[in-house]
Amino acid sequence: MPSASTQAAATTASADTRLAPGTPGHRRMSLALFAAGLATFALLYSTQALLPAISAEFGATASAASWTVSAATGALALCVLPLSALSERFGRRAMMTASLSVAVAVALLVPLAPNLESLIALRVVQGAALAGLPASAMAFLAEEVRPKALIAAIGLFVAGNSLGGMSGRLVTGWVAQLWGWRAGLAAVGLTSLLCALAFRALLPKARHFTPGPLAPRALARTVRTHLSDPLLVRLYVIGALFMTVFGAVYTVIGYRLVEAPFSLPQGVIGSIFLVYLVGTVSSAAAGRLVGRLGRRGALYLAVSTTALGLLLSLADTLATVLAGLVLITAGFFAGHAVASSSVSRTAKTGRAQASALYQSAYYLGSSAGGTLGAIAFHAGGWAGTVLIGLVAVLGVVSVTLYGSHSARLEARRIGPAASC
Repeated sequence: MPSASTQAAATTASADTRLAPGTPGHRRMSLALFAAGLATFALLYSTQALLPAISAEFGATASAASWTVSAATGALALCVLPLSALSERFGRRAMMTASLSVAVAVALLVPLAPNLESLIALRVVQGAALAGLPASAMAFLAEEVRPKALIAAIGLFVAGNSLGGMSGRLVTGWVAQLWGWRAGLAAVGLTSLLCALAFRALLPKARHFTPGPLAPRALARTVRTHLSDPLLVRLYVIGALFMTVFGAVYTVIGYRLVEAPFSLPQGVIGSIFLVYLVGTVSSAAAGRLVGRLGRRGALYLAVSTTALGLLLSLADTLATVLAGLVLITAGFFAGHAVASSSVSRTAKTGRAQASALYQSAYYLGSSAGGTLGAIAFHAGGWAGTVLIGLVAVLGVVSVTLYGSHSARLEARRIGPAASC
């Protein structure tokens, strides 16, 4: 006969109306946010695989052309917090729909840009529009999904990011080789339109969202509260540093592979991004990693994998470079899934703002990584870009070690009371 505690737990679980794995609503929500995540990364990084072709058409250096990526991620970083505040008033579902709709509309205009300056300007608008999606998605999941399923749900959203990044670059690479880079960008725009339609059709209505007033002072207080939380700040820094590595590597890798000794055509370079499939697997497995190793253990594994990949990528053989990219991608997506899900679980109030601050740091890291990686490549070749990545990796290790040290000091200070 079940004990009283077991019966109480079962009653509590049955009373929880949030989405549980295996239910139709959870499946629809998962597919919808997977489509949204796919479109977000496909659009945000649509020019990345095309940078050598864009440089050739406009006579631009790698660092100048890299702004078609960095400007979009930078605009997203700056706009994600104010748009997340709007989601508190108008709803996560409405914000995500509007964000994706505007970004797709701009995507259909991007291929028509007459010069590099106008292309960068359109990318700024596109990045700002996409800012309404990531933080709102994280907050939506935190509100609508049962806590035990949260890491897996966020991992699936991040997996959509990885597939979007891969498919966007793959499509643009091969289409650009056949019909030019403008056709490649148009193909991504049309694919993202289909994702946006699927997202709107599948996403269930929010049942646990309570709208709040637009209160700038309250927003400022919430932001100050989050920024005064040492754990949240460490997670923000970790997300930014992981993305610095990723932004540097994938902004510059096309320039490296188009040169000797590789001399690969545009379509093949686009196919290199198939390694994003590894990110899909590693991000979806983040929940299991945390369960076995703990959050810090999972981060150490992710950062070690990333560092090894950076070192392998220094080789002049294509197979070794690809192996390095696989490890970099696996380590990055695992680390990102662990850090982002930890933000959602750590923040007890103002989850949208907590997620927005993480996204701001994350995409500022992407913007900085793309720019610094391109500058380093111009100055010192691929070794310069790898050095930028290794410095960022060392930063992740330092922050995580500091967190472990702080936790030990806190445990000693609290003493036996911690076990009560």
